[in-house]
Amino acid sequence: MARSLESRWLGRVTYDDAYKLQRQIFEGSKSYLLLLEHAKTYTLGVRADRNNVLVDPVEVGAVLVDTDRGGDVTYHGPGQLVGYPIVAVTPGPSMVPNFVHSLENVLVRVLEVYGIHAYALPKYPGVWVGPQDTPRKIAAIGVKVTRERAMHGFALNVTTDLSMFDHIIPCGIRDKTVTSMEKEGVTVNLTDVAKVITSKFAEEFGYESVFYFGLDDSSSISAGFDPLASEMKEEQPSTIQRSDSHLSSQISRRIQKAGVNLGTAIPVRTPKPQWMRNRANMGSEYRQLKSLMRSLSLTTVCEEAGCPNIFECWSDGTATFMINGESCTRKCTFCLVDTSKPLPLDENEPYRVAEAVKRLGLDFAVVTAVARDDLGDGGAGAFAKTIDAIREYNPGVGVEVLIPDCKGDETSLRTIFEARPDVLNHNVETPLRLQRAVRPSASYARSLSVLARAREYDLLTKSGIMVGLGETMDEVKATLRDLREVGVSIVTIGQYLRPTKNHAPLIRYYTPSEFEELKGYGYGLGFSHVESSPMARSSYHAKRGASALV
Repeated sequence: MARSLESRWLGRVTYDDAYKLQRQIFEGSKSYLLLLEHAKTYTLGVRADRNNVLVDPVEVGAVLVDTDRGGDVTYHGPGQLVGYPIVAVTPGPSMVPNFVHSLENVLVRVLEVYGIHAYALPKYPGVWVGPQDTPRKIAAIGVKVTRERAMHGFALNVTTDLSMFDHIIPCGIRDKTVTSMEKEGVTVNLTDVAKVITSKFAEEFGYESVFYFGLDDSSSISAGFDPLASEMKEEQPSTIQRSDSHLSSQISRRIQKAGVNLGTAIPVRTPKPQWMRNRANMGSEYRQLKSLMRSLSLTTVCEEAGCPNIFECWSDGTATFMINGESCTRKCTFCLVDTSKPLPLDENEPYRVAEAVKRLGLDFAVVTAVARDDLGDGGAGAFAKTIDAIREYNPGVGVEVLIPDCKGDETSLRTIFEARPDVLNHNVETPLRLQRAVRPSASYARSLSVLARAREYDLLTKSGIMVGLGETMDEVKATLRDLREVGVSIVTIGQYLRPTKNHAPLIRYYTPSEFEELKGYGYGLGFSHVESSPMARSSYHAKRGASALV
């Protein structure tokens, strides 16, 4: 079987999100190369001397993080390409030095592509340029190898603000300076460098099959491709055959940057294919549930998001409760939920949800919420209170929560995790390339990190993907691989439907056979339940998914 490498260009990622993501992937067996940049961060290795940090990092707009990698103190920040190879390491007495040397070789070969002569310096891990008697460090390396598997990695200064190194003694080395590709006369964007690093990494470590997907930019490449002939050519602006006049210029730019041709969008009033048509069934069960929601002043995501399954689910006596108000603080381009200024939280709402669960006689309840970035805990406390209230009023009832990312705040997420929902759902929504276009206030890496953190609490995790926004089938499958690698057990895959003409355009409808293909692929990856169909949504057949694991 050919050795394969999953490489991802993730863009700007917080150090904590990247670390949690690394840790969960580390527990698996697949080879990953995570490529990204961090906000201003100083990190200390296990042998670091804190005296090598010369200022309070807060004074220079940075944070200080203790890590479990090797090495001393270093800096990560915008314009620096950080690589985290989570791969198997060849065993032997010189296992770690040999792995570090191979990473040095990768970076030396990358810099050669750009006409920069670089080399490794004995006794000083990393990559250097300039005369060997007065070398300048252009890339740092610090790894951790456990059970013959590696994490952490390298940091290559591309257009880094080198003044940030003045506040530390980099790697504890007092008599040598740092530099960047830009300072050495080469200005290039990180995305281009990420592709070249992927190619050279695959060549160095012998990967025959390489899958590279990047934010706002995706392609599948093979080891040994020629970056000078293909990936490094000057990008030409996409030609738009027909603009969608209803979209704001900001949304249009984001969608075009993600490589989606607006000229291929399906016009809003185009009739849906037969398999996308649901019959409205406003029978007694539907009317009873609607009346109950109004009497308890409750909101459902079924109504607020315009879910096409509302008639089926409500007629079956099931609904997804939406807490923390009706107004979301984010403006995702696929979502119909209101984005006006949110009101203060209703302290009695958790108990009204619990009462509704009791009156409906549910044995499985689903609770979601708008994003509340205006709140210190992102609305996490209300989730915990609602979980507790449902269980107090309804002993034995299962609870699934579909949560926002709470901006990745560890304390907020812990509040939800420690309430121990039966299913912890957080949607990644789209493949990596379309993230900025579709949900600009969120992050693919952060969503994976949220799911990875939930697994550390031994929670059953779930996520969902929409299709039809301009992604490829290969991208959907790569997203499924990423979700499975961070421990997700249940996944939903459904057709995106454009809520209004002001929302992200619908590019195509997937056929029922394509949804079946994705279902089979998901089961082949090891998911315990895959809900893949044209009408599937995050909470569609939620009880069925949870029951599949019993």
